[in-house]
Amino acid sequence: MKYVLVSGGVISGIGKGVIASSTGLLLKTLGARVTSVKIDPYMNVDAGTMAPTEHGEVFVLNDGGEADLDLGNYERYLGVTLGRDNNITTGKVYKHVIEKERRGDYLGRTVQIVPHLTDAIQDWIERVARTPADDTNEQPDVCVIELGGTLGDIESAPFVEALRQLRRRAGKDNFLQIHVSLVPVIGNELKTKPTQQAIRDARSAGLSPDLIACRCEKPLDRATIEKIAMFCQVESSEHVIGVHNVNSTYHVPMLLEQQGYLRVLGDILKLQQTVQIPRELYAKGQSTWKQWKTLTTSQEHTFDTVDIALVGKYVTLHDSYLSVIKSLEHASMAARRKLNIIWVDASHLEHSSRDTHPQEYHKAWHDVTTAHGILVPGGFGTRGTEGMILAAEWARTKNVPYLGICLGMQIAVIEYARHVCGLEGANSVELDDKAAHPIVVYMPEIDKVNLGGTMRLGSRPTLFQDKSEWSKLRALYGIERTSIDERHRHRYEINPEYIDRLQSAGIHFIGKDDKGERMEIVELPDHPWFVGVQFHPEYLSRVLAPSKPFLGFVSSAAGVFDEVMKSSQATEADKLTNGVDNIVI
Repeated sequence: MKYVLVSGGVISGIGKGVIASSTGLLLKTLGARVTSVKIDPYMNVDAGTMAPTEHGEVFVLNDGGEADLDLGNYERYLGVTLGRDNNITTGKVYKHVIEKERRGDYLGRTVQIVPHLTDAIQDWIERVARTPADDTNEQPDVCVIELGGTLGDIESAPFVEALRQLRRRAGKDNFLQIHVSLVPVIGNELKTKPTQQAIRDARSAGLSPDLIACRCEKPLDRATIEKIAMFCQVESSEHVIGVHNVNSTYHVPMLLEQQGYLRVLGDILKLQQTVQIPRELYAKGQSTWKQWKTLTTSQEHTFDTVDIALVGKYVTLHDSYLSVIKSLEHASMAARRKLNIIWVDASHLEHSSRDTHPQEYHKAWHDVTTAHGILVPGGFGTRGTEGMILAAEWARTKNVPYLGICLGMQIAVIEYARHVCGLEGANSVELDDKAAHPIVVYMPEIDKVNLGGTMRLGSRPTLFQDKSEWSKLRALYGIERTSIDERHRHRYEINPEYIDRLQSAGIHFIGKDDKGERMEIVELPDHPWFVGVQFHPEYLSRVLAPSKPFLGFVSSAAGVFDEVMKSSQATEADKLTNGVDNIVI
């Protein structure tokens, strides 16, 4: 097993996740089987109870794990399926050790940070690293580990010590550390002192970076590279990699490759000498890499724009909707359009905002009414929901493509119940527990007291219903498919008591759960695209395989749905004929 550790210094949010994901992608182009582990040194057991505006989105995995958003980056770049154990937190690992102590596993011993906690971290990483993560269902060759936070933070200390020991445990040629550091530009001069100090801090903590990835606004010049290599004591200037600002994060793997990054990785880890790569995996990796470069570079020659109004409640921190953003990017690349996301605070659309914040009110409505498509994503709480309902009404009545995700689907149904079915006071019990018509209700199995990890989580099947052959979304998935598997994260559902009344008024629930009781997909006939999904399709979208709900939405907004539909059908036919996965649409 080979381990690649990605750590960071100077400041947080420096781009470790993208560099870790790009590293994994480049290793996969060689045919290596790659998995990833993210270490988050916060006390929360998982990210499930954290506010999106504080930590970014919560990424949901197939097994229902609520994890850090970087696991979404890993899955999107590497085409792997990870689980809850691929995300290690301080709270999770302490809980694990304390439970062992309570069982008597350490009977007679004083349980300490070293060796018990550090051993538990190493054992955890080794176990997860050997868990199959891709469609080969075989043990990975390389595990990319990202250490969250900034090296030197007090909460990271046990993990740093565990990783220092893991390097020794893994043995020679089996462990490589990449340290990501900031090289600021001051007065048009690249400053290397912060990076020199960051490397000293890493070494004083017991870690020895083999490569230094320098984040900077502009490309590093040769003199700066040589200076960093000399004062940071890496073997050669080839071990200093410049990662300057580029048009898209999808260009980062190509930027790394151009600097000989993959060859350096191979030399340090002795990949050719110690890892047996099957010929078919190498061919698949090269094919994926060719598609990746073709798709990402083609965007530079795309000039037509599609404007998407994202009407949400956490728009002050765009990372709150990171997977939604990435899914829109994937779909827009497939539709050959440049994506322009217009961020709309849903509360600014509400009529009460007209008097209190007139400027924001008029701007928000201008943005919604001029957008090519309107998207209402998931969320919790009452704030902004009346504005979302107004946005859904505009999309429905003005034939503007609409995609509602989780809360966004519930919003679309509430709007339809109020304005088409005439159910005055229709609402969700989450938003109004005394609603005259509770269109959205608590799911009966949900724990209303304990909030962490108690929602309907993870991959669940959705069955297409009879008489839904007209559905545009079903056509994109493939009309021959009777079911799909998508990831969920919700506590509320459409009230089954109102389904017949809603459907008789013209809106259709074309997808239900495997028991036929829970509404999963709602779609409006005779509309360019009006779709709501209870699941979160953004979690399964990939660069080379865009999510179908997003692909249909963006292509409809761009006015190219029919072309994309034909291309998608041709691609599916090729896959069935040739057995090839991840063909670019």
